[in-house]
Amino acid sequence: WYFIKRIKRVKKANGQIIAVNEIFEKNPTEINNYGVWIRVLSRTGYYNMFKEYRDVTMNGAIDQLYQDLAARHRLRSSSIQIIKTKVLADDECKRPNILQFHVDNLAFPLPHKVCRPSEKKYRSTFKASRPNMALF
Repeated sequence: WYFIKRIKRVKKANGQIIAVNEIFEKNPTEINNYGVWIRVLSRTGYYNMFKEYRDVTMNGAIDQLYQDLAARHRLRSSSIQIIKTKVLADDECKRPNILQFHVDNLAFPLPHKVCRPSEKKYRSTFKASRPNMALF
């Protein structure tokens, strides 16, 4: 009702919600960069913010937004107003925590690589020596 009041002269008592529809993604397996413009009420006043998130859906990015603002700024969902959302191209992103995923040779190391036996006959329930987990 906050936004409707600024567009049309409608009070909450005179308005009526006709439908609430969830909009689903066309490609829910493709990862995107999402930009979110928000207005938040903190303890000292209203502030405008711009946040960037990477997710497969817009709903997932907005969930990340609420969790992030609750953790960093102790903001409740009632004090957050989402002004605009947009799918960002790679060159439109500004934040370093998003830009680090835009490199071509991106690789995630395996910190706990388990050495498996090559065949079933080499497998045993108990080993005489401790496993070597060093990867260097």
